[in-house]
Amino acid sequence: MDKFIIHGGRNLQGVVSVSGAKNASLALMPATILAGGTYKLENTPRLRDVMTMMSLLESMGIAFKFVDNSLTVDSSNITNYEAPYEHVKKMRASIYVLGPLVSRFGFARVSLPGGCAWGPRPVNLHIEGLKKLGADIQLEGGYIVAKARKLKGARILFDISSVGATGNILMAASLAQGATIIENAAMEPEIAALAELLVKMGAHIDGIGTSRIEIEGVGALHPADVTTIPDRIEAGTMLIAAAIAGKPGSKVRIDRCNPKHFGAVTSKLEDAGANLTIGKDFVELEPPNEIRPVNVTTAIYSGFPTDTQAQWIALMSLAKGTSVITDTVYFDRFTHVPELMRLGANITLKENVATVIGQETLTGAKVMSTDLRASASLILAGLAAEGTTEVLRVYHIDRGYEEVEKKLQRLGADIERVAGEEF
Repeated sequence: MDKFIIHGGRNLQGVVSVSGAKNASLALMPATILAGGTYKLENTPRLRDVMTMMSLLESMGIAFKFVDNSLTVDSSNITNYEAPYEHVKKMRASIYVLGPLVSRFGFARVSLPGGCAWGPRPVNLHIEGLKKLGADIQLEGGYIVAKARKLKGARILFDISSVGATGNILMAASLAQGATIIENAAMEPEIAALAELLVKMGAHIDGIGTSRIEIEGVGALHPADVTTIPDRIEAGTMLIAAAIAGKPGSKVRIDRCNPKHFGAVTSKLEDAGANLTIGKDFVELEPPNEIRPVNVTTAIYSGFPTDTQAQWIALMSLAKGTSVITDTVYFDRFTHVPELMRLGANITLKENVATVIGQETLTGAKVMSTDLRASASLILAGLAAEGTTEVLRVYHIDRGYEEVEKKLQRLGADIERVAGEEF
């Protein structure tokens, strides 16, 4: 099991490019179920989660060719409408196959999802939405079994905004009979990217990027090509890395990104004392002379993303003063807190609120990753800590960051991936 060894205190400066968005790729790939044929998904990141989705879709008869970051998908020969537990348990996004399967083939058997060690992420919004479109859904032995002769358009109002459920219903409704309206739809860029691919495939969709999406179902779709949007969470993570580990006077430039997608993060970084230059497809950051404490409350898009909460706590661990970080999206997403405390962070956690008293220094130690974003926070803290930090179970970060250690090395970080012990 690999681990990272980080010798902290190295200055970060230079240029690094952002990879394609993990969460966009995990929606675009299942969309190919909706129409048989060949697709090309450019700028697809080579990530553990992408490989897991490939394995799942391959089990259904879909073929892939991955060259550099160009993913060719052939969905001409789908023969299996089941997503088995051995695939789905590795990744919650596997449930994205549910809507396309039942919409195109009238049947789907999908295992209830697994994924990170924190939650909950209920699937009831997916199920209730498909029921409103006319699907008959039963839970049998840990599987969602969905049947429908023909889905029919409906008005669907989500009690809470859900990226996954919005994506599933969006795909299912594209082939449904009649009009579907999704109210309180997720507005994340990844959902907009999915909708734009569906439009290229022949779908009729209005309201892309808003909380009210209208879909007029069509009789058939066709294959299309698309370039995956940049990963806004990776961009935010790299900027926070520059803020926590960069020395005054140095600059880190994040290229091939869309700053409009993570404006909440850049705004908070400016509040923390960083100097930012924001262009159309880049952000350049000069680290603060002194990190200022900044309170953060996570929210659905376009608020501060829950996927950057752990990284922000790492930054605030070195702020001059006290900050309060509240996660209103996932209340129990704080498994990184005790590990950051092993590095010397002063954090008090009460329910979904972390109070961070900034310290002058952090000190290297052995820490363990528990989920994807927790891994990122521990790496960032290790970059700034005095001495050596070992981050165990880095397979978590491989789920969502493409060659993260190589990108950080290009910026001057002393980080190495080595074979580590079981933990």
